[in-house]
Amino acid sequence: MVREANVKQAAAEKQLKEAQGKIDVLQAEVTALKTLVLTSTPSSPNRQLHPQLQSSGTRGAYKHVGGHIRNKSASGGFPSSSGKPEPSSVSIQPAAKEDREMDSVLFAEFLMWKEHPSLDRSSAFLSRIYLEDIGPCLSFTRSELSQLVQSAVENNSLTIEPVAMSALPMVKASAVECGGPKKCALSGMSRLCRHRIKLGDKGSYYYISPSSRARITAVCNFFTYIRYIQQGLVRHDAEQMFWEVMRLRREMTVAKLGFHLTDQG
Repeated sequence: MVREANVKQAAAEKQLKEAQGKIDVLQAEVTALKTLVLTSTPSSPNRQLHPQLQSSGTRGAYKHVGGHIRNKSASGGFPSSSGKPEPSSVSIQPAAKEDREMDSVLFAEFLMWKEHPSLDRSSAFLSRIYLEDIGPCLSFTRSELSQLVQSAVENNSLTIEPVAMSALPMVKASAVECGGPKKCALSGMSRLCRHRIKLGDKGSYYYISPSSRARITAVCNFFTYIRYIQQGLVRHDAEQMFWEVMRLRREMTVAKLGFHLTDQG
């Protein structure tokens, strides 16, 4: 009987230890859950508590944040001097996507112009673009030459050609007013000019800087597209045409502000 009692006591003690172990595990889980809940808010949810908020691309060992690679173990906040942990300054945001919203006034002007497309600048559509985009984009220091350039663009008689830098001719005195390989004829600024323009059948060539070339090219691209619309060569619907016009208008604005691509090599 004593032996049986000892066996029962040993079994009871084993069960007690197992129960205590389970209690310890449950208490640890409760503590961890409390920590997760307290650090999760609607504006900044804890991603371990809400795994559905993590995309498949952000569940690995590394995260791509703002173009940089950050190690997941080091992405948390660091304690401040007061000893209180600061919230992480880096939040996971989806990749930025350009969005757009149609301006009803601009679209209405485009639709009216599209009914009878022409290059007559008296229409509300072209009048606005001349005032807001074409005029400023082709407004250079040398105003007289700027007007000649704009007329040539409108008449589709302007030619832009690259200059062979290794075989540049000596600049004659009669050509000084047309600029030179190191002076832009439109801005008057000292720049390495890799292109030159010719206005219609005139014999003079005008050296232009990369920025001036970008501005002229942006306006030429716009006129080329609306000529295609006028000739019935564009098969897109009105909305697609409108957004292409807006893109070309943006190109003129960007070029006017001085941004342009440079040839590599």
